[in-house]
Amino acid sequence: MKSLTDKAREVFANDLYATQATGVVIESVEPRFAICSLKLNNTHRNAMGAVMGGVMFTLSDLAFAAAANSQCLEEDREIEWVSLSSNIQFLSQPKGDTLQARTELIKQGQTTCVYHIIVSDSSGRTVSIITTTGIRIPVIPF
Repeated sequence: MKSLTDKAREVFANDLYATQATGVVIESVEPRFAICSLKLNNTHRNAMGAVMGGVMFTLSDLAFAAAANSQCLEEDREIEWVSLSSNIQFLSQPKGDTLQARTELIKQGQTTCVYHIIVSDSSGRTVSIITTTGIRIPVIPF
């Protein structure tokens, strides 16, 4: 039997921007919780050499998707939760060559959910905090 992590990796491999273009890796998925990581390289940097904010956002968005849809994955259903809105605070420039996003459920109702995502750098220092509100959508076959 496949683990939630394996199921999430399989389903979200279709998220080509996050997984292929950006390089986000799903490390662990448990019910309503996920950890994703990213090995930084020069393509993740802006003109000043700093990590682009969009990189941290993409990392956190895939972590949200994996956590929010963990119950769907567990029950072998199509994914049904998507981001409705996100608020990100950039706290400091990442140091080192990896980022990690830890996602935890704050509250889930019938049609909306709220997740808290912490992005940290190689030293474990928090570099951004994201709050994402998700909405349940009708299942649309791919």
